[in-house]
Amino acid sequence: MTGPRRSGSQPKGRPGPRLSGRDSASAKRRGGAPLSRLDRLAGLLVTVSGFSQPLDTLLSTFFRSHPSLGPRERSFLAEATYSAVRSWSAFDKILGETGFVSGGPSTDRRRALMAAAVSSGYDRIVSELSEGERAWLTECLRRRDSLEPASARLSVPQWIWSDWEDQLGLAETLALAQAMDRPAELFVRANVLKTTPEALMSDLKEAGIRARISETVPECLELEGKPPLSRLAPFVRGDFEVQDLGSQLLARLAAPKRGGFVVDFCAGAGGKTLALGALMRNTGRLYAMDRSAARLARLKPRLARSGLSNVWPIGISGARDERLLRLSGKADLVLVDAPCTGLGTLRRNPDLKWRQTPQSLSEMQTLQASIMDSAARLCAPGGRLVYATCSTSPLENEVQVNAFLGRHPDFERLSAQSELARAGIECPASWRAFTPEGDLRLWPHRTPADGFFGSVLRRKMLIRGKMGTENEVTTHALEGPLEE
Repeated sequence: MTGPRRSGSQPKGRPGPRLSGRDSASAKRRGGAPLSRLDRLAGLLVTVSGFSQPLDTLLSTFFRSHPSLGPRERSFLAEATYSAVRSWSAFDKILGETGFVSGGPSTDRRRALMAAAVSSGYDRIVSELSEGERAWLTECLRRRDSLEPASARLSVPQWIWSDWEDQLGLAETLALAQAMDRPAELFVRANVLKTTPEALMSDLKEAGIRARISETVPECLELEGKPPLSRLAPFVRGDFEVQDLGSQLLARLAAPKRGGFVVDFCAGAGGKTLALGALMRNTGRLYAMDRSAARLARLKPRLARSGLSNVWPIGISGARDERLLRLSGKADLVLVDAPCTGLGTLRRNPDLKWRQTPQSLSEMQTLQASIMDSAARLCAPGGRLVYATCSTSPLENEVQVNAFLGRHPDFERLSAQSELARAGIECPASWRAFTPEGDLRLWPHRTPADGFFGSVLRRKMLIRGKMGTENEVTTHALEGPLEE
């Protein structure tokens, strides 16, 4: 879930859709004149077209190599690029239908025109177009709205569409695809060790940013628009972190106790680690583990801002790492924020539609099962393992958990709804957030959150019988109320 884990989720050898056409945009206009923003966008889309890296990485690299670009042009280019990637296959279909007109715009520029019109609006770019381009673009936008089938119009690969339709039916699949075609809301988590949600909202208002406190997760704020945040004083001093509502809800589902022994098994850059540490009120021990030293390195500055002193980042080499063996059977809580296809985050990471495949999904399942088996060894009797992904595929979610329980009869599944209620959290009924098996399941067309899955599993207690034999018992009656 750490979504599209950069080291694991990209399928091997997956080229992704590429720009067609013999007429790629050149780096400069004829005669060496400065590039217009549309021509610059066309060149950027050529760079993006192979989907060899995550989209945010490609954009960061591009902007670092073009330091003279101002904030407005950067914003225009980023938003238009995301629009192009969201609608990549639909644009391909339209480009194929409209064909190449001699003397008209190149294929790369035509794709840029469509992307800019979708992201900024036709009226905001029309003055930059020739008369022929205006007529061509008007026809393209008309065709886009009438493309059939819906999976083509909304640029959803058929294997993903079929999976959604199997789970939700056609009407909800259409609603989900439309939700995935829109930019995501912006949420932040108030660091309750340093501020309160109310105080943070006031500080943001002083900075000209409107926000409201979530009715579901008390430390979560939804911000209006997409304001730059990294240089704000409240961010610099560690008063908040950017974190999706669903991700914050999963930290609440994990419900770490004060003074507890907690392991974040796939910590990555530490978004949920920081949330868990704050919920523990900076007490106990929280081990943030990951195989990637680069990801853990990104946690360190965030950890310094947070004020947390109960977090120990630990790089591990694999399932048989000696440090894992020393922690065997000791943890009150193990969070497995599993590497996954990230298909629940297409609003933020639309490139995953083109980078993931059925084969990469299968590879991910194998990895997830191995991680769960390793993490389970750390749980003490009565300890909980919380498994989470940001995938929409049941193969990474319910099917994965059911298979784990088949391999580990010493674990039992708890009701996610009951666990959240114990933490004082109630999801709106309209979210329909819980599966028949009792797991948490968030869909972007039902909630403001990305697509998330969470399952709470508990290791059964062992008691000794009269003759010294051990018997498994459930622990509902052995556990006191959740510590606040």
